[in-house]
This record gives sequence, C-alpha cells and structure tokens, in this order.
Amino acid sequence: MTARPPVSVIVVSHGRPALLRRALTGIGQLFYRPFELVVIADAEGLAAISDLPFYDRIKTATQEAPNISAARNRGAELASGEVLAFIDDDAVPEPTWLDHLIFPLLETDTAATTGTVLGRNGISIQWANRCVDAHGQAQQVGPDGVPANHAIKLEGTNMAIRREVLFALGGFDEGFGFYLDETDLAFRLMTHGYRTAIAPLATVHHGFAASNRRTEARVPLDLSDIGASTVRYLHKHARPGDIAEAVGVARAEQQRRLDRLVRARLIGKDEAARLLNTLIDGLQRDQDQVEESFLRRDLAASFRPLLTKPSDEPVVLAGRWFSRRNLMNQAGRAASSGRSTSLFLLDHTIRAHRVQFTPDGVWLQSGGLFGRTQRDSPRFSYWSFDQRIRMETGRLHRIRWN
Repeated sequence: MTARPPVSVIVVSHGRPALLRRALTGIGQLFYRPFELVVIADAEGLAAISDLPFYDRIKTATQEAPNISAARNRGAELASGEVLAFIDDDAVPEPTWLDHLIFPLLETDTAATTGTVLGRNGISIQWANRCVDAHGQAQQVGPDGVPANHAIKLEGTNMAIRREVLFALGGFDEGFGFYLDETDLAFRLMTHGYRTAIAPLATVHHGFAASNRRTEARVPLDLSDIGASTVRYLHKHARPGDIAEAVGVARAEQQRRLDRLVRARLIGKDEAARLLNTLIDGLQRDQDQVEESFLRRDLAASFRPLLTKPSDEPVVLAGRWFSRRNLMNQAGRAASSGRSTSLFLLDHTIRAHRVQFTPDGVWLQSGGLFGRTQRDSPRFSYWSFDQRIRMETGRLHRIRWN
C-alpha cells in the first residue's frame, strides 16, 4: 500500500437530511489527503446537501429502501480508493479521524481498522476497544488481548477496510438490513484469517439520533429487525447446538431493555409487550443462508478527490459567556471556509462540559470554568481561565489538531 493511500469515505443515510448535511460539513474539514466522498441516501437527503460547496465532487447514488448493508455495498461499488472508510449520517469525525484510522493500514498486513466513538456529550466514550464472539455478544478487550474465537468489533460508524478485502469477502451481507451488519463482517474477517486493528485516536462523535427505528430518546419503534439479524448471525457463526440458548440470551437482553424503558416511564407495559412481540416475530423469521457476493466490480469510476489543496491552519477561539455572540460569529465565518474551528465558551459555574459540532461547522465546547470534563472528575476544580483552556486544548491535541 502507498504511504498515503487514497481513501473513499462512505456515508449512507435514510430519513435524516439535516444530520447528513452536518456529517458532510465535518467530513469537509478532514486533514487527510487524498480522499473522496461517496454518499448513498434517499432523495430528501441528497436534496439537503445539494448546495454544499463541494457537492459537485461527491459521488452520489439514491437508495430509498432502508437497508444499511445494501447501501454500504452500493457505496463500495462506486468507491475507487484503496481503503474504504465508513461513518454514519448521525456522526461527525474529528479532523484527524482518517489520519489515525488509516495509520495501522500503512505497510502492514492489517486488513481493517476501527476507532473510538464518543456519545452525546461529545466527551464520554460510547464504544471503543471491543471484541465480539460467535453469538454476537460484545465485550471490552482486556489486558490479555482478544480471547480465542473472538473478533475485533468493528464500530460501524468508525471503521475502514481495504477495498480488495471487502470485495474478496463479498461485501456486507444484505440479509442484515439493520443490526449486527458490521459485526458479521468483523467475524468473517477473523474466520478468513484477516487482521483487524484498533486505532484508539481515530475519533468520531455519535449521538444516537432518531430514525425510522427509534425515537430521539432511544426508544425502539420495532424490534423485528434485531430479532431477524440475531438469528441470521447465529446461524452463520454459532455452533448449531448453541443457537437455542443464544436466542434465549438475546431475548432476555431485549426484555431487560424494555423493562428499563418502562421503569423510566418512556413506554407503558402494553407498548413493551407489543415491542417484545415484534422481537419474537423477527427471531422466528426464516433465514436464507446462501453465501454469495453482494458486490459488483464494474461500477467504480475514477478517483474523485473531495479536497485538493492542503487544509488551512485550524482556528481556536476561547472566551466567556458574555462574548458568545461575537465569538460565535467569528467561529462561523472561519468554519464557512472549510477550516477546522474550535470554540471554547465557558461561564463562571460548575456546569459539566459538553462538546457539539454545530450545523455551521464549529466544534463548540461549553460548560463551567470550574465544572468537570470527564464524568469521573471532581464536580468542582479551581482553575484560572487560561489554565482551563490550556488543559482542554491539551486533552484534545492529538485528536483535534495533530
């Protein structure tokens, strides 16, 4: 592989046009060169991004059916990079994301990589450093490394794979329309002898946005796809004698999830019963396990770089709450030119910090001067303003700017 392999960033989207636009705004600030952008979305999503300044350099295709594996395969067919990187429409990458994600693939036998996913507050880890077994159960990789018969868990919104390897494996299994789709790929990589690496500094922000499958409060609308995907995964990877017990474990896990939602008064008992029935319907769905390639090699056009000139120097601004309007205007002007722009906006309180990527492309960190950043930090720490900014920029240095 070349020192800086051309990368195709693939984003699939359905029913979330505003979030798709925000994701692409963040991708437009990546430092890595060269990369192209491939977007597979519904018509509403493509319309929402049509006025982005780099839209004419995006490879696009329309897909109305909400099947994430099929959409990713269509993206792979259009892509021309040596490496294919995947991120979801409800996520935004840190500017250094591709640099860190691709690094393990340079001049090694690594076939795929995955990174760190941050949750809603933009600071705490949602998923990272995980492995998965033949039943689809994920766990943290411990100090002794990945256990036998486990695969490195690919985080679907933060992963990369050599294009030739994905094609050799036949692509994503389109029987997984949702749930366990990238987990199935991860386990197939392991069973076929390919190596997957974890790139902990490759960081994306992910918010669990509402979709046609869940509300913004993460309440599921239907569990049949989870049931069907669970059974498909087990029939592909688990020992036949273990399947019945594993199905029971999966059902119990979803029952506990529904019980938590009832206790939180997000759903009632009748709705929980209805959702459990949709899960059972999915678990009982017949599965066609015929192995086949879902990918065609004849669609890829020439590589189309999204950005050609080197990235401009990042912009870093900081101030107190009473300067918010002026600082937000400054940050917005910088971000509108495609520059990576960070704004630290603090008040004189102990409010916990939060990081968000605004729709106009600004990395905004807000909270109290004396508040905590990490959840395990003290609720109050005394800082001068300059000390706090130095601490926060130091914390972010390797994932935001280096």
